[in-house]
Amino acid sequence: MIVVSDATPVISLLKINQLNLLHGLFQEVLIPQAVYDELTLNPAFEKEAIQIKECTFITKVEVGQESSVNLFQRVTGLDRGESEAIIYTDNEGADLILMDEIKGRKVAVQMGLNVMGTLGILLEAYEQKLLSREEIFSGLDILKNSRRFISEALYKQLIEKINNR
Repeated sequence: MIVVSDATPVISLLKINQLNLLHGLFQEVLIPQAVYDELTLNPAFEKEAIQIKECTFITKVEVGQESSVNLFQRVTGLDRGESEAIIYTDNEGADLILMDEIKGRKVAVQMGLNVMGTLGILLEAYEQKLLSREEIFSGLDILKNSRRFISEALYKQLIEKINNR
């Protein structure tokens, strides 16, 4: 399975100390250069940058196609990382793109791409018994307290799905 990620799901999993879920669920996750830069170049997040740089199951990929990425950014209004992730996913025929940002998700879905966000990752990990119910609720609390936006509708859907299993 080919899985490409934008930065936000990776950041969210780092915040709840569950980055290894990506390995457990997908074995390998590809991130375009712009996403890698976003995750590793901010001096305020040096510890997290080291985790990404040393991570054996996250692979940095080159998207190329500079003019296509620039045009895609201008047309969609998405940032560089989101644009590269969507273009790479589409060009490589990847099975899944990990993305949380609503605008980027809408563009990816319009292009016919399969999209999963952080909450979907947590639910899938729960279904595969990689996370307990308590670990999910603890992670959600951490994300909410760290000002990560989680839509109330998606939050309720996740809780309902967990409670019904």
